[in-house]
Amino acid sequence: MLNNIKKIIITIAKVVCLTIFTGSALQAHVGFGPLPTSLKDAPVPEVPGLLDGHDPIIINKEKAIELGKALFWDINVGSDGVACATCHFHAGADRRTKNQIAPIGRNSNLSTEFSLGGDGTPRGPNSDLKRSDFPFFKTDNPLNPLGNIIYNSDDVVSSAGSFGGTFHDVEWFHEENDNCDRSADPVFHVGAKGTRRVEPRNTPTVINSVFNFRNFWDGRGNNIFNGSSPWGDRDPEAGVWVKNADGTVTKERLSLPNSSLASQSVAPPVDNVEMSCNDRTFSDLGRKLLYRKPLEHQNVHWNDSVLGDLANSTEGNLQQGLDTYYFRLIMEAFSPKYWSNFSRGQYGAPPPSSATNRLPYMQAEANFAMFFALATQMYQSTLISDDSPFDQSARNSDGDAIDLSESAQRGMDIFRDAHCALCHIGPNFTSSAVVTNSILQKINPEAFGNVTFHISTTNVVTHTPLNAGMMFQDTGFSGTGVTPAENDPGLGGTDPFGNPLSFADQYMQLLAGNEAGVVDPYVADVRPCDLDTPIALDRDEPHALLFTHADGLQSQQQDTVDCFTPAGTLIPTVDAALAELEKPERRRFLSAATGSYKIPSLRNIELTGPYMHNGSMATLDEVLEFYIRGGNFETDAKDFGKVFSLPELRFLPQQRVDLLNFLKSLTDERVRFEKAPFDHPELIIPHGHTGDNVSINDAHFISNSLAADEFLMIPAVGAEGRTEPLQAFDTYLQE
Repeated sequence: MLNNIKKIIITIAKVVCLTIFTGSALQAHVGFGPLPTSLKDAPVPEVPGLLDGHDPIIINKEKAIELGKALFWDINVGSDGVACATCHFHAGADRRTKNQIAPIGRNSNLSTEFSLGGDGTPRGPNSDLKRSDFPFFKTDNPLNPLGNIIYNSDDVVSSAGSFGGTFHDVEWFHEENDNCDRSADPVFHVGAKGTRRVEPRNTPTVINSVFNFRNFWDGRGNNIFNGSSPWGDRDPEAGVWVKNADGTVTKERLSLPNSSLASQSVAPPVDNVEMSCNDRTFSDLGRKLLYRKPLEHQNVHWNDSVLGDLANSTEGNLQQGLDTYYFRLIMEAFSPKYWSNFSRGQYGAPPPSSATNRLPYMQAEANFAMFFALATQMYQSTLISDDSPFDQSARNSDGDAIDLSESAQRGMDIFRDAHCALCHIGPNFTSSAVVTNSILQKINPEAFGNVTFHISTTNVVTHTPLNAGMMFQDTGFSGTGVTPAENDPGLGGTDPFGNPLSFADQYMQLLAGNEAGVVDPYVADVRPCDLDTPIALDRDEPHALLFTHADGLQSQQQDTVDCFTPAGTLIPTVDAALAELEKPERRRFLSAATGSYKIPSLRNIELTGPYMHNGSMATLDEVLEFYIRGGNFETDAKDFGKVFSLPELRFLPQQRVDLLNFLKSLTDERVRFEKAPFDHPELIIPHGHTGDNVSINDAHFISNSLAADEFLMIPAVGAEGRTEPLQAFDTYLQE
């Protein structure tokens, strides 16, 4: 029965697509599905209380942006020379090709053995990626859904970060490397020499990430920033230290909405794979940086669009660092109540294992996570690429971009017809831009469909019924079948407190009466009538996939003003929902969380490879092949109303060219040439180690047990940009 339902739905979807594709280009796109729109003037989600109100946290926006840009690019932030920008230096992403492989994905219990390369040779730490390695899933006919698998690797292409080690202490001045006990990692090593560890997920771009309701591939960068951790209101210990009017200092809860970039920012600097030795805290990092000059080891361009006025450089004479101190920037940017108590003792102290400097922390050190996160959020909020050819184009009466090439215009029609716009929706080409899309849906509904076919962007949970059962998805996340779910659960993971990352999983618990199972406040605000489709029918007869009066129904408790689905106000009773959840083989109340990942923006996509959450595809052609054949694996989360084989694109190569040309029209030339606001200081990036994946030639100066680094030198660029454009990822691969 289930297979028959699935076959029927797939057949209907294919017939719809076939009908569309066989019509003329004009007939194909008018009135079908969401309409891609410009990012110009799209509203950036507001953060109440950050810059406004009677007592704002940030009192000088410009200084906060200066602080954030300096922190983002400073190699002193890492325990061993790694900056945030080390993994985000190329169109906001990472195009390195050596020592960029991790075995298996995040939170997997599978083997940590590396796969053989695409040419059959051993691959592992310190390997050079080759063109023949990609894609990591190959068939003898990559466009054909019935092709035979000839290569399948569960490795991940991501970003090399820290050596790890056990943290002891930081130096207050000049020395960039922390005092840590370091040894060869049990996985990342060549012979007896440890290599830098590599993250288990591909690095997404930070450009336009301010629009994401949640950040990280699994959404653990909470929309609410709590001042000290990525977990929002879920973290019972989170908070910031506030100086009161009487001079006393108390720890208070902080709850800043629309600040997932801040939540994301506090994770990598204390992560022992990405940037830190194990057990280093943000207070330790504050101690390391407060009395230093920003970017003291890196050249800063005299015409840097943010830092130029502070740079020690003069025209034609590049110099290192800024003519200020981190603490001064904090004092200028943030309200004094967060840093002006200079006493020590009540904020804790480094652990007894600290070698030196066990002096208790002061307020500015204790609150450094907040300063770091909000300042980097302020900087990254300036990285909006809204001036691509697609954005510059005039529109006709149907809303089509008419200044693009004829090929790119046809490609936009194909983009809509092939269901790409169902996930890559709205001006940032992703449904993860929940707040922005919700605002725009009210004033520009054509961008999200029409009366015959439209997508709800007004909610954090979306019920999608196309998976042979009532399945709930989190808005902005999707399962496409890139890898088996056991390789990486994605959104199906949990936080450190045992709670599901997924909003949809919490919503099902809420309907079943478990209010304690809701740890994100947005879930309790979900109106059932704003879901994509109803979860209950107003009828007496039973239904295989939806609830009816035969199960027990009740009306939603919220108002019904401007419902997205007016017929969707009915929900199961608590008893009916609870009974359904207890069924071992239920077909209602299913979760699409496990194997789902955040839907990325498509802007600047030609520059942000490798692609997918596991970095398994090197080119956009490989991405198209993946979608044309309908994905790699059948997973529970895979929505086959959105990912299914596309025979028209398979047999009509010109349509593939047209679609690629449309995607390339989303590249902002300011990003390609690193013009303001995408200019930056100099960056010295670890890029593998001396030697190869078989032998290491030299030891690192910080420890004989570690491999010596090789480096990429990324020069400082001013507001006018660089002369040579950034290239696509595959151009940097070995043949």
